Amino acid sequence: MSIKLAKCSLGDLKKLQEVSIETFNDTFKDQNSPENMTAYLEKAFTEYRLEKELCNEASEFYFIYDNDVIAGYLKVNVNDAQSEQMGNESLEIERIYIRQSFQGRGLGKYLMNKAIELAEAQNKSSIWLGVWDKNDNAIAFYKKIGFVQTGAHSFYMGEEEQVDLIMTKTLI
Repeated sequence: MSIKLAKCSLGDLKKLQEVSIETFNDTFKDQNSPENMTAYLEKAFTEYRLEKELCNEASEFYFIYDNDVIAGYLKVNVNDAQSEQMGNESLEIERIYIRQSFQGRGLGKYLMNKAIELAEAQNKSSIWLGVWDKNDNAIAFYKKIGFVQTGAHSFYMGEEEQVDLIMTKTLI
């Protein structure tokens, strides 16, 4: 296993869109209606929206490669790019997406460590993320590495309102 990270740029837009749709669909299609999945995917991962996210200086994307194949990616936000107002002392981990065929290899933990490293380099005192309240495996993973639930917010999958738990880890 040969792992490397590369920061994404606008030139990666099509690959980012492909990996986003694939990983989100693979992860959540069994728990959601096809109509809600389609509605969400067609809104969340348009070229326009991803281009806007890639151009935001307060957001960063990193592809993770396993043997030169894109295995997934990390998206982090600071300051006003955060999806909740958590203050300038926080870094949000908005997405850790790993393709199904690469899961179980420790790549999610690798990306989590990268996010922590980015937060520490920017002197952030905490990192946080939102996780679907029905995603028991992810919640258990986050708790195991020191995250605690600090709140919740609504997340819309098409027309269906779902709950994301807000989990925070103090760094300092």
